[in-house]
Amino acid sequence: MTEPLAERHQNQFVTRFNRDWRFVGSCPQQPPEGDWRNWLLIGGRGSGKTRAGAEWVHLMASTGDHSDLRIALVAETLGDAREVMIDGISGICRIARRKRPDFEASRRRLVWPNGAMAQIFSSEDPESLRGPQFHFAWSDELAKWRYAQETWDMLQFGLRLGERPQQLITTTPRPIPLLKTLMADPSSRVVRMRTHDNAANLSPGFIDAMMKRYGGTRLGRQELDGELIAQRDDALWKLADIDAIFDDRPDALARIVVAVDPPAGSGEGSCCGIVVAGIGIDGRFWVLADCSAEGATPAGWARAVVAAHHRFEADRVVAEVNQGGEMVSAMLKSIDANLPVTMVRASRGKFTRAEPVAALYEQGRVRHAGRFAKLEEQMTDFGPDGLSSKRSPDRLDALVWALTALAMDTMTEPRVRGM
Repeated sequence: MTEPLAERHQNQFVTRFNRDWRFVGSCPQQPPEGDWRNWLLIGGRGSGKTRAGAEWVHLMASTGDHSDLRIALVAETLGDAREVMIDGISGICRIARRKRPDFEASRRRLVWPNGAMAQIFSSEDPESLRGPQFHFAWSDELAKWRYAQETWDMLQFGLRLGERPQQLITTTPRPIPLLKTLMADPSSRVVRMRTHDNAANLSPGFIDAMMKRYGGTRLGRQELDGELIAQRDDALWKLADIDAIFDDRPDALARIVVAVDPPAGSGEGSCCGIVVAGIGIDGRFWVLADCSAEGATPAGWARAVVAAHHRFEADRVVAEVNQGGEMVSAMLKSIDANLPVTMVRASRGKFTRAEPVAALYEQGRVRHAGRFAKLEEQMTDFGPDGLSSKRSPDRLDALVWALTALAMDTMTEPRVRGM
């Protein structure tokens, strides 16, 4: 039976309405009103920030004849720009219902049918932004950028086309100086989004699972509620100091250890701290990996320890025995009978043990070979009374054991090995 003309038109209208981002998107996901240069969309994980960015860029590029329009897409890495901003489930090429752009991977750019173009850039290469110029820019996860200030500065010099250059910044908040400066800028419009507000578009049970694990913690307030958490004045480590110690791992290390802080129990909510660290031939310490195992059984975290030992070709495993006593050694040996394990027992409080390690950082003797968000969270939230959440600083304990073992281990002749 032929569909009546009026009904067909009504169905077409409903379809177009359901696809129009101006009606489908939430209010925080729409561009702010008024005169602004910086739109800061600060939100938790899965709150819809990426979708808002992709929709905004596509609208700017696809509306009208913009053959000369130029847009910058800046991410932490080039891989992130492609996998999140362009090809991701909420990326530009996925949400473009009409006038879809072509991605020219070899030239690192998107080209719309009307000639508008967007180029992708990485925060790891600020100099790549020297030269190009733009009408608009979308910067994703600014708080994670490796060279945040340098990359931002280069982008601002290039944002000089058109009558009203504008830029969108989508990020989960971290208290880095650049983000705080932008939030205080009179030309900025700050919009906040919570993960919970986008629950309808997330996997069932995700919110409940995250709240059980991170509800009420500083990490949860930051990663789920999108809050910018201020630094603890009495914390042993400051975020700005940690942000300044990232570097590429050296080709040779004299010694590598895997440190283990076993959990008091197992199952949901438990975490076995597992940190890998080494010392270079120049005497500088390197934090190589955070392999901590959450919610694992004793056999599960023991396998994670052995895997880390083999992966990094470590010289030995250092394990605290305050929790579990000799069971810890027995569990590790049951996975690998030849595993070189040294058992250590805490005779002082956690803060007292951590102070000498914090001093190594202050002296510039420790570098990080990567970003370890959960470990950094514990470091910058650890004061004389422990963590703000009162949870066990499992990852931090493992870090302290690893660097303490390396600093005290002067009796063994080091050997030099490559990567």
